Amino acid sequence: MENIKERLFAELKELTGLHGASGFEQPVVKRLYESFKPLVDEVFVDPMGNLYAVKKGTMPGPNSMVIAHSDEVASVVKSVDAKGFLRIDRLFGQVEPLLVGRKVAVKGHFGVIGVKPGHLQDEQERRRTPKYQELYVDVGAKSAEEVQQMGIRIGDPVTYISELDRFTNPDLVCGKALDDRLGCAVLLELLRQLQEKEFPGTFYAVVSVQEEVGLRGAQVATYRVNPDFAYVLDTVPCGGTPDVPEAELPIDIGKGPVFPLVSGGFIRGNIMQAGMRNLLIKTAEAHDISYQLATVCVEGGTSDVSTVHLVREGIPTGVIAIPRRYSHSPIETADLNDALAALALLQILVSVPPAPEEIAFFA
Repeated sequence: MENIKERLFAELKELTGLHGASGFEQPVVKRLYESFKPLVDEVFVDPMGNLYAVKKGTMPGPNSMVIAHSDEVASVVKSVDAKGFLRIDRLFGQVEPLLVGRKVAVKGHFGVIGVKPGHLQDEQERRRTPKYQELYVDVGAKSAEEVQQMGIRIGDPVTYISELDRFTNPDLVCGKALDDRLGCAVLLELLRQLQEKEFPGTFYAVVSVQEEVGLRGAQVATYRVNPDFAYVLDTVPCGGTPDVPEAELPIDIGKGPVFPLVSGGFIRGNIMQAGMRNLLIKTAEAHDISYQLATVCVEGGTSDVSTVHLVREGIPTGVIAIPRRYSHSPIETADLNDALAALALLQILVSVPPAPEEIAFFA
């Protein structure tokens, strides 16, 4: 298990080191394509950018799908002024308090979000966070022409620079884009583990794009695969810190993967299908895998499940979410043991797929 944990950390470090904003996931998808290819029977990318790895079982059976997303929160370049400073627009997820004074990447170039010198700020300025329209990126250029020579254009993504680190407790990791590169790393390890297992049917490991901006890739991918059932593998915001009341979000890192039974807002959300809910709980308990139950009923507090379960005639879909602290920040924090527990659970679910009656509405 320690070898798997170290391999998972190494993969996660490489994946989080890549920059893949929504709509600009090419580096991440390319890296995973190369990693998936020797492990499966077929691998391909659709026109939208979703990645599919197809592994055929040793006997007839259902089509199953596990989906994780490749994109990360980001901003985009809105304009360039005469002195070479970039103004930005929100793509999704990045918020003003987490941007001021940060290191960022723009089209392969290093940059920083500028901040007014503290000794020049008045009392009111010290107490407020600059609005998005006030933020600017300094890429070390002296003119708009120099920015153009660097290859930076309007619409280019702006992502955090934040290398994956370990705490004194090496099971705890911290960095950008754990949402959802951690899910991608687990999906890669799942394919490795399936090399030594027999299973019925056909398994589709899917890496979706544009999850952070409306769950777009997952809708296209699920329609193409048309699985008999699916599992969404993502991360989920959690509590356990002084600024999140336990009654508000009673889940934490280190206590096992989370099954979000109700998630998202009124318009775009999910109530986990009854059969899948029972299957996840029953399987985890039968194999002594720790898990947490949660409701995350806030706008944006959802995952690809909100679109996957609505495709075609409706897809029975379960959610296995790895808890993370400090969501959508450069210091997202997770416990590798939760990822290993999610991996163990998925190995069982894919190797021994449920019978149709197990995931029926009246199961």
